[in-house]
Amino acid sequence: MESGGRAGGRKAEESLMARVKTGAAGPCPCGAGEYVLCCGRYHGGALPETAEQLMRSRYSAYALGSMDYVRDTWHPRTRPHDLQHDTETKWLGLEIRRHAAAGNEAVVEFAARYKLNGRAQRMHETSRFVREQGRWFYVDGSFPED
Repeated sequence: MESGGRAGGRKAEESLMARVKTGAAGPCPCGAGEYVLCCGRYHGGALPETAEQLMRSRYSAYALGSMDYVRDTWHPRTRPHDLQHDTETKWLGLEIRRHAAAGNEAVVEFAARYKLNGRAQRMHETSRFVREQGRWFYVDGSFPED
């Protein structure tokens, strides 16, 4: 989910923050409810309590073009140096298949649907997360064979 060009990145970030600040109504891109009551609160500064909440909020950040949020929630040890918004990808839906936590480590398996160049695609990933000083971070992911 981390590839793409920078065009529109700053504008998307500003639009996202305006949506959070005004409490704009609408469905959350992650599909779990109303944006301001779901991922919008994390994009506005609240900390996710679970790795699944972080996964959902990262998906929504990708969908909304909030690459600063994606970068800030990526563990510094594995974070790419250059993370840009892919304006060609349209994110269509998220399905959480599994969430398992053990102490300060967790995995979230998910399938994300998206459209790229007019063609429907699906990404299936098992993501690893770690909690440090009470804050969850995305570490990395693997791509299981379907």
